[in-house]
Amino acid sequence: MVIALFGDSCTGKSTIAAALAPSLSAEVFSGKDYLKLAKSESVAAALFQKKLRGEETILYVISEKDQLALLPEGCVRVLVTAGLATIKERFAARMHGNLPAPVAAMLERKYGRFETEAHDLRVDTDAVSAEEAANEIRLLLNRGERDAQN
Repeated sequence: MVIALFGDSCTGKSTIAAALAPSLSAEVFSGKDYLKLAKSESVAAALFQKKLRGEETILYVISEKDQLALLPEGCVRVLVTAGLATIKERFAARMHGNLPAPVAAMLERKYGRFETEAHDLRVDTDAVSAEEAANEIRLLLNRGERDAQN
């Protein structure tokens, strides 16, 4: 099973993945972590796509739209959002309290680019904690299992 957590930078995707992974015994991949699978990017991408079609549970944290193309059909897609002010605040914290104007402009330019992507669940981390989001995802997965059994 693959669960994709996707959205803009600093929306809380990795924090949610960390809260969710232990209960699912899931392996977490973020961005281009899959490049560790081979020396060639194309070979690594192919190996990763094969891994995504396997039996293990994988949480894939995505901040770049082109990585959505790696997702297998039927995976669980979770859009993780936050307000622009929150994203800027979190990004500044990553940069030791400093958010240079070009970085702020980049965040503004990229903000909301995942909004039109298909998703099974939308989580707004301005409204819920990472643990609450993880619980929402677990509920979604449990509903899916019940539906598959019926």
